[in-house]
Amino acid sequence: MASPTTAPPPPANLPRIVAASLIGTTIEWYDFFLYGSAAALVFNKLFFPDSDPLVGTLLSFLTYAVGFAARPLGALVFGHYGDRLGRKKLLVLSLLMMGGATFAIGLLPTHATVGAAAPVLLTTLRLVQGFALGGEWGGAVLLVSEHGDARRRGFWASWPQTGAPAGQLLATGVLSLLTSVLSDDAFESWGWRIPFLLSGVLVLVGLWIRLSVDESPVFKEALAQAEARKATRAAEAEKLPLVSVLRHHWRDVLVAMGARMAENISYYVITAFILVYATTSAGVSKQTALNAVLIASAVHFAVIPAWGALSDRIGRRPVYLLGAAGVGLWMFPFFSLIDTGGFGNLILAVTVGLVLHGAMYAPQAAFFSEMFATRMRYSGASIGAQFASVAAGAPAPLIATALLSDYDSSTPIALYVIAAAVLTLIAVGAAKETRHRDLTAVEAPQDARPAAERAADARTV
Repeated sequence: MASPTTAPPPPANLPRIVAASLIGTTIEWYDFFLYGSAAALVFNKLFFPDSDPLVGTLLSFLTYAVGFAARPLGALVFGHYGDRLGRKKLLVLSLLMMGGATFAIGLLPTHATVGAAAPVLLTTLRLVQGFALGGEWGGAVLLVSEHGDARRRGFWASWPQTGAPAGQLLATGVLSLLTSVLSDDAFESWGWRIPFLLSGVLVLVGLWIRLSVDESPVFKEALAQAEARKATRAAEAEKLPLVSVLRHHWRDVLVAMGARMAENISYYVITAFILVYATTSAGVSKQTALNAVLIASAVHFAVIPAWGALSDRIGRRPVYLLGAAGVGLWMFPFFSLIDTGGFGNLILAVTVGLVLHGAMYAPQAAFFSEMFATRMRYSGASIGAQFASVAAGAPAPLIATALLSDYDSSTPIALYVIAAAVLTLIAVGAAKETRHRDLTAVEAPQDARPAAERAADARTV
């Protein structure tokens, strides 16, 4: 295996590749998080007006969770074609799908206009969002990871990860601005549509940048090898990437899913559920809660590359384990600080939570990429990441809101996040360190497998 100390230097266009991945993921996450914030703030009134306020919020978060349900399907479809056709083509398609669905949400009629059809249309567009995002993440991080510079792969691959806080920052910033200049009536009547319609402009910018970058050289080399084998008829029929992943990498898929438990659940509790908890239980205004998430997201954006760089020095696992343990330990102080109602304490609670989350999220891109061989990497990384989101991020705001409704206390919610942190500590603790792995290796990085399995796996790379 290649060592980071002997790896080739990064290509001259790597910063442009990083920028293309970053702006695309920022737009995708802007669209996704915008929906989550709107679900907490206005969708309960506009699309579920006949319900009790907290029940309406639950129903609103249910449509939010539907987007997660579509993500595994997106991971399967985009992963399959991304491993067959390339990373770039699928990334362009995911951007168009996500942006189109978000723009359409901004044009939707509400319950007052079309009745029950309104939430049905909302849910349909949310499914399209989830499907697109399920294919976005894997392609974006692989495009960067596979463009070279193995010595600093954790750092460079962490930049697409900053698209999440950047998208959160952008979505929360737009909503915060609108709620500060518009009355509640104006915002609920038409103001909430503006950030959704802005997505159309952002997609055009992102599309222009994404079309300007080259396909992954690692993928092109692997594809050329596969074509050469077909031409000489020296290999058996190539297996589907999904089949190879589930046959040879099922342990890695389980590790990836376990690794996402604390990362995914804590993130949505800290950034989405807080808008419910702070305004209903702590008596904090909607504007104050949005501003706290806005400030914390800026810090989150800044620390992710630093955590990624640290993972290049000490390994992916130590950084990830630190983040999982830290998030679990922070949950009780997190809610205690929010309960004070003070703006400074609210900022501290969310910022520390997101900094600790970043220790998991930053090395995740390189960690997951290094687990799989090239011709099954898009499928493997996407399946592991997105299937976990159904059990983790999707129900997190729902479960947290239900626990608050049933117990009128933050203690069960804190225990819920702590349990997720324990699962992640177990999964990552059982994994092997990956930072020295060579992404161009033909054979999948599992030395302990029987020779027959290694040979079969090589035919899919």
